[in-house]
Amino acid sequence: MKHRNRSTFQPKRKLLTCALASVLVIASGHAIAQSSNATLRGKAEAGAQVTAVNTATGTKRQVTATADGSYALVGLAPGTYKVTSGGTERTVTLQVATSVNLDLAGAAPAAPAGDATTLDTVRVTAPPLQEVKTSEVGTNVSLKQINTVPQLTRNFLEFADTVPGMQFTTSQGNGQSQLRGGAQKTSAINVYIDGVGQKNYVLTGGVSGQDQSAGNPFPQLAIGEYKVVTSNYKAEFDQVGSAAVIAQTKSGTNEFKGEVFTRYTNTSMRQRTVGEEAAGTDKDKTKQNEYGFALGGPIIQDKMHFFFSYEAKDFVLNVDPVAVPANRASYQDFLPDRIRAQYGPTTSPFAEDLYFAKISWDVGDNDRLELSAKYRDEEAVSGNGGTTTDSAAKVNFNTEKRYDLRWMHYGESYLNEARVTYEDALFNPAAYIIGNQSVFTRGLRENEVLITSDSTSALSIQRKGQKGPAFQNDLTFNSFEWMGDHVVKMGVKYKSVELTQSENSAINPTFRYAVNDGSETPSAYLPIGTNTIPYQVNFNAPFEGASPIVTTKSKQYGIYIQDDWDVTDRLQLNLGLRWDYEEIPSYLDFQTPQEVVDALYGPGTGSNSGGVYADQLRAGGVNIEDYISTGNNRKADKNNWAPRLGFSYDLTGDERWVLFGGAGRSYDRNLYDYMGLEQVKSALSTYRINFVESSGCAPVSATCVNWDPRYLNGMDELYSLVDVRNRNGEIDLMNNDLVTPYSDQYSLGIRGTIGEWNTSATVAYVHSKEGFVFTLGNRYPNGNFYDAPSWNANDIAQPWEHSPPGFGSLILGDNGIETKTTQLLLSAEKPYTEESGWGFTAAYTFSRARGNRGGDEHYSFDAATIEEYPFIDLKAVSRHRLVMTGIYDLPWGITASAKVTLATPPPGNLVAGWWEYGSTTAVPPLIVSVDAPGTLGTKQLDLSLSKRFDIAEDMAFEVRADMINVTNAANYSSYRTTFGSGGVYDPETSVISSGLGVTSYTPPRTLFVSARLTW
Repeated sequence: MKHRNRSTFQPKRKLLTCALASVLVIASGHAIAQSSNATLRGKAEAGAQVTAVNTATGTKRQVTATADGSYALVGLAPGTYKVTSGGTERTVTLQVATSVNLDLAGAAPAAPAGDATTLDTVRVTAPPLQEVKTSEVGTNVSLKQINTVPQLTRNFLEFADTVPGMQFTTSQGNGQSQLRGGAQKTSAINVYIDGVGQKNYVLTGGVSGQDQSAGNPFPQLAIGEYKVVTSNYKAEFDQVGSAAVIAQTKSGTNEFKGEVFTRYTNTSMRQRTVGEEAAGTDKDKTKQNEYGFALGGPIIQDKMHFFFSYEAKDFVLNVDPVAVPANRASYQDFLPDRIRAQYGPTTSPFAEDLYFAKISWDVGDNDRLELSAKYRDEEAVSGNGGTTTDSAAKVNFNTEKRYDLRWMHYGESYLNEARVTYEDALFNPAAYIIGNQSVFTRGLRENEVLITSDSTSALSIQRKGQKGPAFQNDLTFNSFEWMGDHVVKMGVKYKSVELTQSENSAINPTFRYAVNDGSETPSAYLPIGTNTIPYQVNFNAPFEGASPIVTTKSKQYGIYIQDDWDVTDRLQLNLGLRWDYEEIPSYLDFQTPQEVVDALYGPGTGSNSGGVYADQLRAGGVNIEDYISTGNNRKADKNNWAPRLGFSYDLTGDERWVLFGGAGRSYDRNLYDYMGLEQVKSALSTYRINFVESSGCAPVSATCVNWDPRYLNGMDELYSLVDVRNRNGEIDLMNNDLVTPYSDQYSLGIRGTIGEWNTSATVAYVHSKEGFVFTLGNRYPNGNFYDAPSWNANDIAQPWEHSPPGFGSLILGDNGIETKTTQLLLSAEKPYTEESGWGFTAAYTFSRARGNRGGDEHYSFDAATIEEYPFIDLKAVSRHRLVMTGIYDLPWGITASAKVTLATPPPGNLVAGWWEYGSTTAVPPLIVSVDAPGTLGTKQLDLSLSKRFDIAEDMAFEVRADMINVTNAANYSSYRTTFGSGGVYDPETSVISSGLGVTSYTPPRTLFVSARLTW
């Protein structure tokens, strides 16, 4: 498959080369960091000294105003500062990752009223300065919101749900949470904590450790505040295609401060889930217990401080009751007694421990050192419920260690920020039980599974991780003058990370047993009940000399330069350019095994058995030469240039109304979970062997043998049936010209201040391209992708039976997923202050998202190529979504808060078979988008009530109750579909039937109670 020419946003090579050379000359060793610090800019008296002192830590920073009075204090940690210049003094609060103006020229203005909470909970009288002159489309989430707004998960990212364009969802089956920006994949986000990206290079979810986990990526007690930028971020941000979350951790202060909390819910404190309602069963016995503490304070007053936090989760989560599928209920009494004994309610235990520690040291007036460490450890039982018994579950082990050493040097006109980091994240699902897995099917239909039991699937035993060091650094010039004032930031990046991928094992074979409820004619191999002899065994064997675990050392490089240019007092331009490059040796140096090459150029299948299989593929549009690697015909993508341009214009001259906009490109990355399959699949041979006595097969080949009970006695007995020296099984091949997924982003908006209210309206368009996708390479002898299968001349099906001779299916990896998302983003915020006693936020998003694949889908087997998939409305995002939060102080130390979420149902992205709309002629299936009925698909009201007891001057005790989904709205996420009738698919009459779902976007009504002690 040839790739489209990415013609847009391609700067001239000469210009790019000059820009790159300039950065190298100026930075020479200075690298990048995605800063969570703040910048304070403005006017003072010409030549005056401008000093900012952090009121909590005593940290002091100062610069000299230029000849025209301009100054810029960069690299300030979020918090409250006393800013002085000459006789002028102001006290202000700076938020995370913001650049704000503060004019100090002239007489000292009156001190602003109100108060805010800094990252370390020191109370001061200063409201946060609002960032309005920026081209970024972003919103800040305050510590007050984190501590007060109702919450389901204690995952700090949950509050990003209150930002226009964002969705935070939690699975009601396994508790796994996901954060999505727009309609793009969850893996397209990146979270930067203290400037360090937490990107997951292997698995989905965007953040390392979040795939298949009910845990939190970081202790919420350690997060001070954060900012969510949904598009048009500056050039310093890398490896992100949708939203960037920029968080700042708490630090110790000059006073010892601490906190202890506990939070709890159980079965009696919730209603039945929609799954329990549908099954008609009692509630599973569930619980969620969370607890932790934080402590911070001085080591040396005004110089060195420490902070430490610990949080734990002890969950028993709800999963669907174990049962045969509802449409096969007649079979449940015909399974063995030991299987029937495992029917009914079950749960999924989960445990997590999270640690974070940080030491901050102001070595002198101009240097600051920070050392931090995070450790995460999880264990969970997963995969059980539905048609899978507890004995067939898996155990997910999830660990993560991160270390960060940062040195910041403040010069008179520059800031240099250097850091060394190390990460080690491992997702390691293991077998709950080692042994033979039993799969009971409807008759001999191997894909119509009734129950899976006895041991963990070999496919579930995996090892996926990333570890390695990185060096980053920022160099920022804060007093450059040329046709205005400039803050110029630049740098380079190097990272060496070891990537590991393994998703199968050579243990736990699967034996399939036929079950007959009497609806099929009994026979010797299909008696009434369950046949005691399995009709089939599936198992894996490692190819001689190959390892099913692939590990490679990825080398990542990046370079950028950006300029925040105040052209006039009203106009600011944000100009940036970055370039990224990555080498993955396991992809670049891979050599397609000779056995695979021989099969691809060997005999064809079916009527083409006298021909060549490669010609069979070529007739179906597959040029197999694009996928066969010699070990030296692949090159890493070097064309990842990302210009980012933006502006903001102060319409009124007082920053009350600001027009802003921007355009830019941002590159993400291909997940190694996909790219590693080329080697993983070639290292394991997969076998499917039928047994004569129970399947009726004819013993004319190695795939049909006589049954012997010894085959139940371990893998060695099964290996005696095959020749492990031969490769066998699925062939996964990557395109030799894979490129990096990217998104082009455009926005235009206006920010306004109306009294105490901050408002914003933005139109944003994001066009994402080159997403990774797997398609089926098999073709019929005539090259068709859909044709009549050998088992039914009147049907139509994909060519699954026409794999390369001697192997399993041919799966091809390419770029090609594309989405186009247009959004209207509206927000209004009245920030909480103690003086007013209330705060409110509202975020409305209108979305029109279209693409050839949506959500996190990457397997696309319903059309021959990704280009043949139609552009349809995507299920990843609702057309309308409104999220509102409110905080209100009541008498007697009581605080009430609420969150309301309203959203229209997202469309269903479905495949309509010809028989589903009454056709009497077999035709290829239709890939369609079907609207769900009703005006609201999600209706959720969450309430919280807390009472504070002041024990001593600096000590308080708080009790709190959170009621999630107060109205117990069902909010179905699965439906039954009607495609019409009469043999013609009619999109006007195709509907998704409401009220028939068995899964939900939201939990049932649930009460959480918590207590907190602060000092």
